[in-house]
Amino acid sequence: MNWPLEAFLSFLAAGAFGVIFNTPHRTLISCGLVGMTGWLIYRSYELLLGDPVQATFAGAFGVALVAHLLAKKFRMPMIIFSVAGIIPLVPGSKAYNAMRNIVENNYLEAIKFASEALMISGAVAMGLVFAEVLMQAVFKQQAKRIQRKIGMTPD
Repeated sequence: MNWPLEAFLSFLAAGAFGVIFNTPHRTLISCGLVGMTGWLIYRSYELLLGDPVQATFAGAFGVALVAHLLAKKFRMPMIIFSVAGIIPLVPGSKAYNAMRNIVENNYLEAIKFASEALMISGAVAMGLVFAEVLMQAVFKQQAKRIQRKIGMTPD
């Protein structure tokens, strides 16, 4: 495995997807960094655990956390960063192999690839949702602290 090459290619893929989705030019490098971060987290967990589903969850969770932080920094919607950043984790090759095996009438192999693609897609969604819930709890806690500091009672 070539870590620098994978990091560069995931950065390029996420940044290019940002261009395709017409994100603001000043955020393209950040979109690439979000994608690279998610991919490197994914690869690290995959090497440690050997399970691509858990690794994808960790990568998507990382993407969502970094996207939230960048959204606060740039004062833009989080989706600008998370959509471009999640692209390297999408299981496109698994879905392609599932469809190819269906066409070739190799149904057992197709089911294997399709179920793996489905589980990885679910892990992407769960990683994004769990990070969103965590960030909402953190922001809510920060808002309560600020209200206490200025003397307002929280609702």
